[in-house]
Amino acid sequence: MRRREFIAGLGAAVWPVAARAQQPTMPVRRIGVLMGLAESDPEGQARISAFRRTLQALGWVEGKNIQVDYRWAGGDIERTRLLADALVQSAPDVIVVNTPPGSFALRQATSTIPIVFVQVLDASESGLVANAARPEANVTGFTNFYEYATAGKWLQLLKEVTPSLRRVAIMQNPNHPSWVGYLDKSTTAGASLGLQVVPTRIYTPADIDNLLNDFAHEPNGGLVVLPDTFTTVHRQRIIDAAARNRLPAAYPLRFFATYGGLMSYGADLVETLRLAATYVSRILRGEAPSDLPVQSASKFELVINLKTANALGLPIPPRILAIADEVIE
Repeated sequence: MRRREFIAGLGAAVWPVAARAQQPTMPVRRIGVLMGLAESDPEGQARISAFRRTLQALGWVEGKNIQVDYRWAGGDIERTRLLADALVQSAPDVIVVNTPPGSFALRQATSTIPIVFVQVLDASESGLVANAARPEANVTGFTNFYEYATAGKWLQLLKEVTPSLRRVAIMQNPNHPSWVGYLDKSTTAGASLGLQVVPTRIYTPADIDNLLNDFAHEPNGGLVVLPDTFTTVHRQRIIDAAARNRLPAAYPLRFFATYGGLMSYGADLVETLRLAATYVSRILRGEAPSDLPVQSASKFELVINLKTANALGLPIPPRILAIADEVIE
């Protein structure tokens, strides 16, 4: 059940109705969208639905005054690069991208087509933009509001729910640009909590089962899954492997918990696509990406899956239940 409704207004990015009115002679504008997930993924479709609804509320309707070209990478980094090049070759008026690899591939492919990114950890530190307050180029967008220090929060929550915890596997594809930063912060935070942090590098789906099976041979283990398109695409396999090995796990996004994970703490990625649509609208109306500051996308939400907790024999502390935004029973 919902404990607090997640509210995020579009704020100043939403234009007045009068300003949104389209002139009959306005040409059809073209938008490219590069998604990291597979087209068949319900989570990806939920994000695109939010993007479409927000565009429509801002006066942009597919088939009338906009044409949208959706490309789906299915978690494949090489395919992401190929799709980025193809989108640039098609010369749309603006491109939306929802993965760090896709964002960097597009930035390398064009310095003129406006790019609006979402799901990037730190745009300035990673070099995606020179200045978050004034990007000064063709790239802007919304970060996940994650910091590397969030790794400590995942470990803290997991330790509070599982007092016997002594070892934690940190899982991500190490090709992801955030791997080193998260691993460093996890190691430091783990030491302060009396936890041994075990890097768990997954390159293929089979690695998920093999590495968690090996890790679970020793007692008092847990799992933290880092945000990544690869872990999102293979979320059910990760959740099932954690359950099979009776590993309490903390995840970075709500849908991990709704699919059966123990708990999640992270940003609402559907909201990031709504926000991206507001920047797309402003760019189509003549604003330059360099005048649109990089912003944090949303607040964090904590979701607890009580069914999974009961299956693991874990009583969730009252304090955690009290601060949870949602408890799945």
